[in-house]
Amino acid sequence: MTQINSEDEKKLVKSVNSLITLLMLVVVTMFALVLWMLFKPTESEISNEQIAEQMAKMDKETQLGSLDNSSDLWTAPSDSEIPSGPAGEEIKYGRDLIARTAEFLGPKGSVAKLTNGMNCQNCHLNAGTAPYGNNYSAVASTYPKFRGRSGTTETIFKRIGDCFERSLNGKAPDSTSKEMKAMAAYIKWLGKDVKKGEKPKGSGLYEVPFLTRAADPVKGKAIYEAKCQSCHQADGAGMMNDKGNAYTYPPLWGKNSYNSGAGLYRMSRFAGYVRANMPLGATYSSPQLTNEEAWDVAAFVNSQDRPNKDLSKDWPDISKKNIDHPFGPYVDPFKESQHKFGPFGEIKAFYDAMKDSKKKG
Repeated sequence: MTQINSEDEKKLVKSVNSLITLLMLVVVTMFALVLWMLFKPTESEISNEQIAEQMAKMDKETQLGSLDNSSDLWTAPSDSEIPSGPAGEEIKYGRDLIARTAEFLGPKGSVAKLTNGMNCQNCHLNAGTAPYGNNYSAVASTYPKFRGRSGTTETIFKRIGDCFERSLNGKAPDSTSKEMKAMAAYIKWLGKDVKKGEKPKGSGLYEVPFLTRAADPVKGKAIYEAKCQSCHQADGAGMMNDKGNAYTYPPLWGKNSYNSGAGLYRMSRFAGYVRANMPLGATYSSPQLTNEEAWDVAAFVNSQDRPNKDLSKDWPDISKKNIDHPFGPYVDPFKESQHKFGPFGEIKAFYDAMKDSKKKG
């Protein structure tokens, strides 16, 4: 039997220790690997997170994408179609009055002093010719027509007069005046190719889908400050031209803005207007605001002080009020604040159900 000397014992002990250390490293590594396998995100979890991010991105892109890619949107007649002679001159004068209302009829107007200094085209873009810019394409084809707000059948003259009294917070020109006749002639000429009773594609304003929440003035303020106040100013007072006789950028609130009876004081109208046309440079084909941003900035702007109008004679049949008309009384159980800020979905559902009930009854 071979005797193991002390030197051999040392080597053996060293080898055993090395082996034990190696085994321990293997065990620790395997244990760590098992833990990682147990608690790492699964492929489906990673995929779900990525999908959620992509959906959010796609939703944002969809909201900012073109609002209408139709090739058959209404377009205004060309200048070459304006007739010659007195009729053509009247149409051209009417266009000038729409585009530069304040120069003729504003506080420093050359013809009369009837309005707050805003122009008709501040609400009816490009002299009433822009798709989804509150254009005049359907006026001639649908007027005279019954309107629930007045409870009467209105003429084009009445409709123009309402704009002067509400959006321009002033007085309507006499229906027999040269100016009123010229504006009516221009509006009729714009819609000359639209069949009676029809509304062409792109007329009026873009209908912004309802939010599932109320429009938020606080969020709207942040949007206004970021995207609107460079033109309309921090105080909403707008910016006058160099001559001081008209606004380059109109006031959105304050004493010289539209009053509480104007169409844009309805949240859906303001949201639809800015969604397709604002801030400066935006169009229906290249919008810059999302649906939520449009609703929220509308809530902010229409929460600011502005002139009040006596609306006591409006809506003789209150059941015909628009769901976002911000002043009661109503035939429904919803609060005035919800009629102003929303959410509007359940209000609409109420009236839809009421209509269905009447049909069945």
